[in-house]
Amino acid sequence: MQIPHFPEANHPLVKSLFHHSDHELLTLFQQNPDAGKYFTVIFCRYSPIVYTLIRHSARSPVQADYLFALTWRHIYYELGGLNLTDSESGKEALTMQNWLINMTAFCINEIKVPPTEAIHYSLQATSPPLWCYVQQALDQLPPVLRLIVLMVQTFHWSETRIAAYLQAEGEAIAPNEVADFLQEGYRMLEDKLPTDIRTIYFGEDLVQS
Repeated sequence: MQIPHFPEANHPLVKSLFHHSDHELLTLFQQNPDAGKYFTVIFCRYSPIVYTLIRHSARSPVQADYLFALTWRHIYYELGGLNLTDSESGKEALTMQNWLINMTAFCINEIKVPPTEAIHYSLQATSPPLWCYVQQALDQLPPVLRLIVLMVQTFHWSETRIAAYLQAEGEAIAPNEVADFLQEGYRMLEDKLPTDIRTIYFGEDLVQS
């Protein structure tokens, strides 16, 4: 079994945080919701363990990759409320590694992965941290813009087909307007991504962003 390599692990912004302990990274993640680098470092540190556990339980590599991404999305949302310290003793009650193993086991047992042919996700094209933050940004888009972006990116629909669908749903949008809506959706999507995520994954300059 080959564990995938994630190029973001070599990004200077990510490498500069490797010295932090798990507890420090968790605290920084929870205190800085507009930053994506802390979650990305946690991902880079523990992705080999999570992937190994998942790959042994999945029926195909495509399903393993998709479950791996879904697991990290679940981890992302759960990290916000995680407390590794015992409230009475003030000592660490659970290690990050043990918690992540527990979360991975939960996802393996509870998430129903669709058949290989129904999965559109590519681990090589979209790393789980980027996927998490893109999903979060998508949720903040106006419904029509989000729908147009998803129709183009997921189903590769044409502007004419999208316009016909929207008109059937009561949205008076002409085919030639779909392209404008799509560009606005992309612009808003990028704007809502954390600045450091754009720096890590798209190579944008952090100072200018």
